[in-house]
Amino acid sequence: MTTSPADEFETHRPRLFGLAYRLLGSAADAEDAVQDAYLRFGEADRPGIGRPGAWLAKVVTNLCLNRLTSARARRERYPGPWLPEPVVTGDGALGPLESAEQRDAVSLALLVLLVLLERLTPTERAVYVLREAFAYGHREIAGVLELSEANCRQLYRRAAQRIAAPQARFEAPPERQAELVASFLTAAREGDLAGLERLFAAEVTWWSDGGGKVSAARRPVVGRDKVLRFLAGVLVRSRADGVRLSVTEVNGRAGLVARGPGGADGSAADGAVIGVVAFEVRDGVFTGVRAVLNPDKLEFVGRQSARIPDGS
Repeated sequence: MTTSPADEFETHRPRLFGLAYRLLGSAADAEDAVQDAYLRFGEADRPGIGRPGAWLAKVVTNLCLNRLTSARARRERYPGPWLPEPVVTGDGALGPLESAEQRDAVSLALLVLLVLLERLTPTERAVYVLREAFAYGHREIAGVLELSEANCRQLYRRAAQRIAAPQARFEAPPERQAELVASFLTAAREGDLAGLERLFAAEVTWWSDGGGKVSAARRPVVGRDKVLRFLAGVLVRSRADGVRLSVTEVNGRAGLVARGPGGADGSAADGAVIGVVAFEVRDGVFTGVRAVLNPDKLEFVGRQSARIPDGS
């Protein structure tokens, strides 16, 4: 029985989405790139494609590299701090996250380095993502990018050196991260500012991405005392508005999903996702917190929300 192009493509879709998301930092743009790849696959000479997975990875990579210029222009016009779109990863949306390297490659902290700060050139980014997140060999990467194997090795070494900043790597193991986020949630629910203070590093930074669509800090809040004062106000407003928080795996690490109050019955299905919070942990405390509040950036998580447990 011959497999239809649609059915065959669906077997590759999760991997392709994970690749595009890592390159673009945008779930919406990643979905668009994957859809464009699907259209090309349907029009291609399928018998002439020896390895569909490799062919599609090449198509998606090139589509993403072509989108980077326009994405950069949008970020330069963005009001306030820009953060990548979050993705709930407990359901495998970004593929396997079995190693520290795979989790690191989808963390919001690293995506900020790759996408916003442009620590790497587009080609270096592609080499790094294919190697770190998907364990491609240098020969396979060379085939995807139409470069020499030696050049790909050099690009990977350069990329690894440029993003090996200590603040972006070697964070706490997942279990410890989850414990700290759970402690944060408990202290936040109880209004325990002293408990929250123990969880933050002295130099902690809090970023809020409202995109000009909702109320959010337009500049990073730096330092434990300032973060605590800022957070105290946020918690008062959140309790008054009936916001509910739940611990959820976000971009490979424990994070928080915030929902609105929901319907009259208080069911989770009625409460829209209004925020996602990701944490960076080092030496047992939070060194960075990134809160995505822009509703445009929460659409993908919103579609995942039926599988997010309610933590109210």
